[in-house]
Amino acid sequence: MAWYTDKAMDAGENDWSITGVSLRSPDVATQLNPQNGLYTVTERSAHGEATRVIGAIKNVLVATQDREAVIRALAAPAIQIASFTVTEKGYCRAADGSLDPNLAGADSFYAYVAQGLRRRHDTGLNGLTLLSCDNLAENGSQLGSLMHTYLALNDPGLVKWFHAQCTCPNTMVDRIVPATTPQDLAQFATKNGLEDEGAVVTEPFSQWVIEDNFAGARPTWERHGVQMVANVRPYETAKLRMLNGAHSLLAYCGLAHGHRFVHQALADSSLAVLVEQLMLNEAAPTIKTAPGQDLNRYARDLMIRFANPALNHRLIQIAMDGSQKIPQRWLETLEENQILGRSCPAILVGIDAWIRHLQGANEDEHGPVVDPMAETLRAILNKAEPEGAVSALFGPTGPMSGSWLTT
Repeated sequence: MAWYTDKAMDAGENDWSITGVSLRSPDVATQLNPQNGLYTVTERSAHGEATRVIGAIKNVLVATQDREAVIRALAAPAIQIASFTVTEKGYCRAADGSLDPNLAGADSFYAYVAQGLRRRHDTGLNGLTLLSCDNLAENGSQLGSLMHTYLALNDPGLVKWFHAQCTCPNTMVDRIVPATTPQDLAQFATKNGLEDEGAVVTEPFSQWVIEDNFAGARPTWERHGVQMVANVRPYETAKLRMLNGAHSLLAYCGLAHGHRFVHQALADSSLAVLVEQLMLNEAAPTIKTAPGQDLNRYARDLMIRFANPALNHRLIQIAMDGSQKIPQRWLETLEENQILGRSCPAILVGIDAWIRHLQGANEDEHGPVVDPMAETLRAILNKAEPEGAVSALFGPTGPMSGSWLTT
């Protein structure tokens, strides 16, 4: 968002800026505030790299340090859009996808947004566009439904105003951005002669598709490459099932093969075959494409992007929070193929590798499994017989149940 907004500002839309908010960690504020919000984005590929300074961020607030400042920002007249990158688990959902009130407490983003919206309502201001940029299927629709539930429980008088004044567009964001490492920062300083604590390293490719459903003003991002569409679903489904699905396959199977990075795993011919099988034979047939959307070309482009040797995208980073990711990355594909009488051998290999990851197969080298359900899932696996592990997790009473199990 900052990258595209910076381009709009460069083109003359100077009235826009971004206030960043971290709900917990002060790290980004510590990095960017001393730099007046400035940071660099370096695009790396086998052909070299290009760096751009991003000036769209005004400041970064930390909720644990100043809760009131976050609420004031949301209630400020100039604010038009509140965007979210809180990852799948940040939406505080129960197993059935509904809001879990026990998780959505005072420190969740729902509480901040609700209080900010209440102040906007009480002072006669317009509502906001709530813009999810997370890897959830129909992320805007889910955000709107979850926010409705939160308000109905905590501020029911605001529900009608919320639906009349606020919008929650669906979006799809596609750009591979590995976590910045100390080596990246050192390399940047050596090459450029200055330090950037907030430096971001990414690939040259970038795609942002947004449902054109805004409550108020916005930058004209579409002049700088953003696709404004009536229906995001075909693009997000392709990304979740092909890109993200293949990423998770490479993560768990690549770690099992002793690899550390995505490009190393893809160079393993046995894994490259699995990835192509997942994308073209298992995922692509389940996707209803938009006009002009070429899934074969998308798969070819993904193979090239995954093979980028300059990114060093760590497999263990992709492997985090698997319980929150694989339902939309793998299980929906499995279910749709099951309905059509087709099998998904590549995904099933991935599930086997994920189960072994949960059981600690990669902990000696990479540390404990990072997943909000790690203890629960591991306890179930420890009680199950080896041949019953899949049923224990995905059967009718399992924590990740799915009808595809009959395959």
